[in-house]
Amino acid sequence: MVPKRCPGPCAMLALTLLVGCSVVFCALGQNETEPIVLEGKCLVVCDSSPSADGAVSSSLGISVRSAGAKVAFSAVRGTNHEPSDMSNTSTTIYFDQVLVNIGNHFDLKASVFLAPRRGIYSFSFHVVKVYNRQTIQVNLMQNDYPVISAFAGDQDVTREAASNGVLLMVEREDRVHLKLERGTLMGGWKYSTFSGFLVFPL
Repeated sequence: MVPKRCPGPCAMLALTLLVGCSVVFCALGQNETEPIVLEGKCLVVCDSSPSADGAVSSSLGISVRSAGAKVAFSAVRGTNHEPSDMSNTSTTIYFDQVLVNIGNHFDLKASVFLAPRRGIYSFSFHVVKVYNRQTIQVNLMQNDYPVISAFAGDQDVTREAASNGVLLMVEREDRVHLKLERGTLMGGWKYSTFSGFLVFPL
């Protein structure tokens, strides 16, 4: 169903797309420079100044966007032992279970998140060391560059975690993962977590 206030060209396009989409919405806000975006499996947006964010647009200011832009992941380490294919020189922190992987953009085997689109993302991590008197440093890596770090160096506790979180501007196909910059985990893999989600696209 197309709202009555939707202009003619948009209404025609919405009706055309209704055949291939289970839900179609078309809306124009009172301020014509800001389209109203409603969720559905398919979305028609009437916008007098459409932006180039991957949408299919026309000179009439009509763009068709996928509403399946939800991206979120959360991975956990469920065992204490290191992955069998990990060499002594590897510094990537690996995870063996995925709790959430909306969009399927977290590669469990590589333990790397590959961004599907440009946007603002939230990332957080919690890496545990157990019975380890060494100081560990964990870096959140965007491509090959460290963005934030966390440390755990208390020598008098049996368990301690290096934790941190950040909002990042991420480009499409950027890779984000955790790197053990200093120290060793020495069996402290269990209970470590790595999570992220798309806050909003740009």
